[in-house]
Amino acid sequence: MKQVPSNISRRHFLKITSLAGGGVLFGFEMLANVTETVADAPLFSPNAYLSIDPQGIITLLAPNPEIGQGVKTSIPMLLAEELDVDWNKVVVTQAVFDKEKYGNQSAGGSGAIRGRYEPIRKAGAVARQMLIAAAAQTWNVPEQECSTENGFVLHKASGKKLSYGELATKSASMPVPDNIKLKDPKDFKIIGKRINNIDNKGILTGKPLFGIDTRREGMLFCMVSRPPAFGKKLKSFDDTETRKIPGVKNVVRTDTVVAVLASNTWAAKKGRDALKVEWEDASKLESTTDHLAAFKSLVQQKSDKPDRNDGNVEQALSGARKVIESIYEVPVLSHAPMEPINFFADVKDGKADLYGPTQVPGKAISDVAKALGIAEANITLGLPRQGGGFGRKLRADNVVEAALISAAAKAPIQMLWTREDDMQGDFYRPNGMYRYQAAINANNELDGWYLSAAALNAGRAAAPENFPAGALANYRCDSHGVTSNIQTGPWRAPTHNAIGFAEQSFLDEIAHELKKDPIVFRLELLEKAKTSPVGKVNYDIEKFKSVINLVSQMSNWGKNTPGRFKGFAAYYSFNTYVAEVAEISVVNGKPKVHKVWAAVNCGQVVNLSGAENQVQGAIVDGLGHAWYTELTFDKGAVQQKNFNTYKMMRMADAPPEVEVQFVATHEAPTGLGEPALPPIAAVVCNAIFAATGKRIRKLPFGNEKL
Repeated sequence: MKQVPSNISRRHFLKITSLAGGGVLFGFEMLANVTETVADAPLFSPNAYLSIDPQGIITLLAPNPEIGQGVKTSIPMLLAEELDVDWNKVVVTQAVFDKEKYGNQSAGGSGAIRGRYEPIRKAGAVARQMLIAAAAQTWNVPEQECSTENGFVLHKASGKKLSYGELATKSASMPVPDNIKLKDPKDFKIIGKRINNIDNKGILTGKPLFGIDTRREGMLFCMVSRPPAFGKKLKSFDDTETRKIPGVKNVVRTDTVVAVLASNTWAAKKGRDALKVEWEDASKLESTTDHLAAFKSLVQQKSDKPDRNDGNVEQALSGARKVIESIYEVPVLSHAPMEPINFFADVKDGKADLYGPTQVPGKAISDVAKALGIAEANITLGLPRQGGGFGRKLRADNVVEAALISAAAKAPIQMLWTREDDMQGDFYRPNGMYRYQAAINANNELDGWYLSAAALNAGRAAAPENFPAGALANYRCDSHGVTSNIQTGPWRAPTHNAIGFAEQSFLDEIAHELKKDPIVFRLELLEKAKTSPVGKVNYDIEKFKSVINLVSQMSNWGKNTPGRFKGFAAYYSFNTYVAEVAEISVVNGKPKVHKVWAAVNCGQVVNLSGAENQVQGAIVDGLGHAWYTELTFDKGAVQQKNFNTYKMMRMADAPPEVEVQFVATHEAPTGLGEPALPPIAAVVCNAIFAATGKRIRKLPFGNEKL
């Protein structure tokens, strides 16, 4: 057992109160002074609690929103591990939003486990030691002679044991220990094992788990007429025909939209279709062609303030034996979560009852309070399981919209978006263009690296600290942004999802120009960063090597099946290292991905099943969006309005096997929901080059004839 100084004081420990029937509520409060952003940073270390009743029923609460990343299962696993209970005998419940109890309940930036790992383990350990204290007092024996196992406190010397339920009432009077002991990882019984997702049965049997399943007494269904293009605003409307539609109950207007309320979804949609709405121009109506023209100009320019500038890149380029130059492009992408945007709101008497999908419940509360002009204390927010997020719900526009409509209608409503609404009303992964130059010196070595990046609404279009920064004497990165009224925002692995493709593809180009194996080339650069670092090295060289070497072994790199070809990439994001290899063939001019191997160094894996799911899902997600998906705009309006034109990857294109292995370590967990996505497009495109000699520099590639 490892001794850990406790920073859980009596003041910071949740109140230990008696439950009905004489039970005890255990909990903790561990708020850290963390100010990093939700997108790529750790969360505030929050609180969670467990309850044990006299019958021995142990209820664990999951505080973070469940958006498919598995935290409703994995966070309670941490608590159950240190509490030392049988996982099959616990009940897991989603917590409502409660800022005072749970702190920051956000889900984003692959940060939920990263931010909660140690505090929640400590909470379980504190509760376990209080149970031991209660048992020791009951038996009049030293605490050191007692141990726990599967929800029992044992005194092996006498053969006595008491269940946690039997000890629950007495435990409430035990003092909070000054020091706590966390389990040695070698003693883990739950952490690191395969545990089924807690909601699997409910999902498979169609239980109403999601926000869109919400039904409340007196609730009206709501469809909203929004601007048909960015740059348009509401001028006037006529609802005469709408009110004639059977089932339509009301039509209300907020400052920006018109909402139709009805007794069912179909009536609400038919009523919205019957509206006569006049829109007027409010700002420029932009098109994708405008953005691309701006990008082409900007990437030829240097920034006055480079993101990073080591050595003298201009000198390296001017004196190079050869300069490799390539421009990579990525399109606008929609989040397109499977569950369309929705939210329930009941606003009345200066209070708001809210329920629905959001990744940022705290922000949702504050935004609604501001929009309605009411106190945050008068707002309650429940958190259902969410049918995907991918960053879309890091904004609370859907919550605010539902609340404003309910307030205007003076009725409880469920606001629903169609897929077309979602495509036009999203805030998108910005499109971008990336111009790379590599200087090859007389010794056939990479001597300089230059990137000029441009993206829509980007404060920083690139990731300037990325490898190979730190490995090269001459390295420069410039960023440019094109300001647009087309709204953009975080999309799974923000910035990295685009840079990962461009950067890892360009590294492959350089390796082939130098006639070096792509893996050997990466390892040589990492060795330079280790032995002769230049400026700040913002990555762990040994962890990078660990995943590269592992995936090389997994994929039998260097040996190909006849007619099949492999591509490689390795990437670091969200504190996690991922290396991937894909094996492809080309059939009738189209790529066929046969298998993907992924090696991951993400610290201690909490739920092996869930971790594999996240890596495999990120690979399929990233590859699918690289294959076909693209959004374009004409005069502010989205041109791809549903999945018939915004084509997602089909099962026939998906790799039939994705093999995942994790580097064995007991270091604290890092991010996992996003890091496997950034490299996969480059992995497959590098394999396409190996197969055909054709370099893919523009996404999507699915319609390319190879």
